[in-house]
Amino acid sequence: MSAGPGSGSERGSGRLVAGRYRLLDAIGEGGMGTVWRARDEVLGREAAVKEVRAPAGLPAAEVDRMYARLEREAWAAARIAHRNVITLYDVAIDGGRPWVVMELVRGVSLADQLDAEGPMPPQRAAHIGAELLAALRAAHEAGVLHRDVKPGNVLLGNDGRVVLTDFGIAMVEGTSALTMTGEVIGSPEFLAPERALGRTPGPESDLWSLGVLLYAAVEGHSPFRQDTPLSTLRAVVDEELPPPRRAGPLTPVIEGLLRKDPADRIGAAAAEHDLRIVGAGGVLRDDPAHSTPLASQPTVTSRQQPASSTPPLPGPVPAGSPAPGAATTATTVPADTGHRHARRASLVLMAGIVALLLAIGGLTYALLNRDDGGGGGNGGGTSGGSDGGSGNGGSSGGSSGSTSSGNGNGSGNSGNGGNGNGSSSGSGGNGGNGGHTTTPAQSVRVSVSAVRGSYSGACPPPAAEAPAFAATFTVGRTPAEVEYRWVTRSGEPSDPGWKTLSFGSGDAKSRTVNTTETKYQEGATLRNQIAVEVRSPEATTSNYVAYAVTCEVVTPTTGATTGSPTY
Repeated sequence: MSAGPGSGSERGSGRLVAGRYRLLDAIGEGGMGTVWRARDEVLGREAAVKEVRAPAGLPAAEVDRMYARLEREAWAAARIAHRNVITLYDVAIDGGRPWVVMELVRGVSLADQLDAEGPMPPQRAAHIGAELLAALRAAHEAGVLHRDVKPGNVLLGNDGRVVLTDFGIAMVEGTSALTMTGEVIGSPEFLAPERALGRTPGPESDLWSLGVLLYAAVEGHSPFRQDTPLSTLRAVVDEELPPPRRAGPLTPVIEGLLRKDPADRIGAAAAEHDLRIVGAGGVLRDDPAHSTPLASQPTVTSRQQPASSTPPLPGPVPAGSPAPGAATTATTVPADTGHRHARRASLVLMAGIVALLLAIGGLTYALLNRDDGGGGGNGGGTSGGSDGGSGNGGSSGGSSGSTSSGNGNGSGNSGNGGNGNGSSSGSGGNGGNGGHTTTPAQSVRVSVSAVRGSYSGACPPPAAEAPAFAATFTVGRTPAEVEYRWVTRSGEPSDPGWKTLSFGSGDAKSRTVNTTETKYQEGATLRNQIAVEVRSPEATTSNYVAYAVTCEVVTPTTGATTGSPTY
């Protein structure tokens, strides 16, 4: 919103509100009021002052309710300490109505940004969404629902901050409602279906609104906007989500947030985790449209007969064993004598390559597992147990009995080894098959988000108000143990040293841990960034999150005596 000629900037510029705040110029204006850039004459700093004007002819009861909402906004915002939430300074009473005094964020609203430049790339939208989700999580933890998340209520600061503002219709847990029965407040196209139906909203309702915001940011329009508010609400409740066409890797998150049933929506922590991955230029693992396919590798099952390490020669085939691949394929070659020899040569070459790959795989397995149990031969075998391997001779030594045959010599740990072309059996062994399927290596991902990104006040900062952060760890499979530590850009964090996070068998693959930063610099502002470093099961480092601790100098009141507070 902007102030034009003849606006409130001419009516109030220079006015002193509550004997303290000098109005300088209007920086935003709408039908219900004006946001001013002002100067705090007491502290000598600039601030944003929100003035709300009741429409002419509005009944006194409605005017009182409007002003109560304004005070509710101040109350709601004051409960949230987070760098992505607008900071409240004061609520001043002037002329019989409240004026909300907030920090002045230099920048533009997301709505103005989209109007000026059009849709933004998915990576940029994901970064903004992750910052807003961090703000919403902080609000929800404080018992506050925003209820009007939309581009017009998001400020993009010149310093890179993404700030959620305008808690004017927020609902605070444990307080009475300020709306009449049947009244729906908020922007219809960003309203969650449950709110459009008059049901009690929850944190999931704010997540829906964020999903609509992300859709609008990348597509250039909100998904359910119609010609009238009533038809828009009907579309929100009844119509399917139009498939996003420009969202790219952001698509799974948008679709997860915009599920009609609140219980089916993606959770705030998981959504923020995914948004930070996309915002950093990555893609989600469960996004088939953007994932990189793994290279296929030959796998031999327990019922297959591996090929010989040399090209097959005519000869007898052992009973019970399938024919070699080359001979089987050769039966399908057309009887065209002009191409028969060339095709047969190609088949022999292919069989030789496959046999070489299998031999290398078997040797590798034998070297890696020489202390784990029995090995199998190059011949065929039928295993009756669960432990097997690959070797150069038939053997037994696993967890249950088996029968195997091999072309070489071998011995088992608990059974009898076979010699020559014979076979061996044992009560505790398994026959191998010349190949195996390996378990994929363990993986771990970690992302860090701010629970409280800044502190300003007397130092040392109390633990309940100091900057706090949450790290979400996701492993590829369980069980797993992750060795990690908190790190900062400069100096050690408040909680140094390596730690271990254990995932039990069958546990969820994602877990969150928290930390609080209580370090400070007396009489100054300490600015730093924090992240998580992982060294096991693989080395990786999370994103860095900025925070600030401002130590304000408290001047004792004149005349105060030691040990006696002055009021």
